[in-house]
Order: sequence, then structure tokens, then C-alpha cells
Amino acid sequence: MADVLSQNEIDALLKQLSTGELDVEDIEDNKSAKVKDYDFTKPAKFSKEHLRTIEIIFEHFGRLLSSNLPAYLRKNVQIEVMNSEAVIYSEFSNALSNPVLLGVVNMSPLKGNIIIEMATNIGYTIIDRLLGGMGEPLEKNRDFSEIELSILERIFNIIISLLREPWKNVVEIEPYLERIETNSQFAQIISPTEMIAIVTINVNIGGVEGLMNICLPFITLEDVMDKLNTKYWFSTMQNKDESSYADVIETAINKALVPVSAYLGKSQITVIDFVNLQVGDIIKLDRCVEDELDVYVGNIVKFKALPGSFSDNYAVKITEIYREEE
Repeated sequence: MADVLSQNEIDALLKQLSTGELDVEDIEDNKSAKVKDYDFTKPAKFSKEHLRTIEIIFEHFGRLLSSNLPAYLRKNVQIEVMNSEAVIYSEFSNALSNPVLLGVVNMSPLKGNIIIEMATNIGYTIIDRLLGGMGEPLEKNRDFSEIELSILERIFNIIISLLREPWKNVVEIEPYLERIETNSQFAQIISPTEMIAIVTINVNIGGVEGLMNICLPFITLEDVMDKLNTKYWFSTMQNKDESSYADVIETAINKALVPVSAYLGKSQITVIDFVNLQVGDIIKLDRCVEDELDVYVGNIVKFKALPGSFSDNYAVKITEIYREEE
């Protein structure tokens, strides 16, 4: 029922109309304003701000994938976040075909699971590459064997481990792979009517393209929804100064394996002498016994050393270090 105006309110309204403070056209515009329908079957639990922040998180995740996967696949890997949207879970599950490649991921300490769906052609490409092939997908889809799933499980674990860093500004997570499903009927992690956010990522492995869909249920993100906005994101983002990057780079370099070799000397002999070499023969080198040896790291001379032995093994003792400024 409409509100009844008092006489004082009527007088005030007439006065505003007569003085021009209130325009009749504005009143008509307000009456004609359209009311937006609300679909109760698809409640808007994810705002555009939420989806944009989730995209930022997975853009970071994509950069980590493109820099880490090539070390295992020995192929150029390009990752691009295509879009994000909010739908109900049944729309996502009904769009899946069999066989499918689904990784069910526990997002501890968050509630529930998320799903990583990988295109089957990308799965076959990864398997072919890890088994020594050129990384070609199958022409016709078929079910994955137990051995193939075991190989893919290793890659899924690598992919999932990379989720920690992008989510660090929102929540500290310890994700792990619970299982891999190849039948969509066995991946009903939530109610079909539950809202989810889907992030679609395009994966290119050496020219073979396929999509990876990340399914994020609202029930899993509910506890951190207030943090999924760009204002909070940038206010809590750690300063990515040069020193932090230097620490990461230094850690990675410290774990790298590099070949170290000591150069004893060289000599020239004829082919006939080479053919007739016997155990105990001596080849004269272009160095004296007391001369220092060049020690190479990779193909660069970094040290001078004297030859010797240590615990019944050949060894060298460093006598001089070549500095870059020298």
C-alpha cells in the first residue's frame, strides 16, 4: 500500500514544484525506471570485482606454469587466461564429455575442493612428451591407461604446487591432489545448483593448444570472499622489490648443476701411434709437472689448480681464482 502524505508534506511538495526545485520530468523518469529481474536459481554470489581478482590470481599462476613446465616437458609452454565467469555447477559438469581429465584438488585450510579440468589432447601431448615422443596428441580420444594416469599425476602435482604463491596474498594454502577422475559422474564435489567461478586458461605446448578450466566453488571461497577484491589485494601485496627477486634467483642458481673440469694439457700424435697405443704407454703433454692447471666451470676458466689425489680419487687443489673484473 502506498504511503499517505500529510498536509505539510503536500504543501512542501507544491512549494518545490512552484519554485522549480523539483521537476515533474524527474518524477516521471523515476516511475519509468526498469527493475532488474533477479534469478533465484542463479544467485549472484560472485561479483565482477571477485571475478577480476580471481583472474589476477590465475594470471600469476599462468606465468608460473609457463616458466616451470618447460623444464619437465622440454617444450615451449604458453599460458593465457581467457576469461572468468560465474555459473552453477550443473552447467559445468553437463558440458564435460567422456573421457575427461579432472584433477580433484583439496585447498586446505579452505573448505571443500576445486577441480582442474585439462583438455584430453593436452594430456596426451604431455604423456607423449614425457615418454620421449615429439609431443603429438592422439587423433582419436580413448580412455587413459593406469600407467598414463600415473605419469599425469606427477604433472598435476607440479601444477597444483604452483597454486601456493598466487594465493599467498589472500590466504596461505597447502593444496594437494586427492585423485584424478576420467569420468565426470565421479567428480560431483558439490550440489548441482551450487554457484561456482570458472577460470578458463588456454594452454599451448609446442603448438598443441587446449583449454584448462579451473572450477572454484563458492563454498570453498566463502571464508575469503571479502579478500577477493583489488583494493584488499593491492593493500596486502608484498613489495616485489629487486632484493626479493634477487633472493629467488639466487636460490634457483644455487641449486643448478654445472660441469667442472680440469684441463691437464694437449698433445698431437699420428694415427698409427694412436692405433698402436698400449696400456702403460706415455703421451707427452704440452705442460710441465709443476705447471698449474686451468679449471673450467662450463666452458669458462674460473680457477687455477694443482693436480693431486684425495681418498684414492683424482683431485685438484685451487691455487687462484679468476674474478670477473680481471
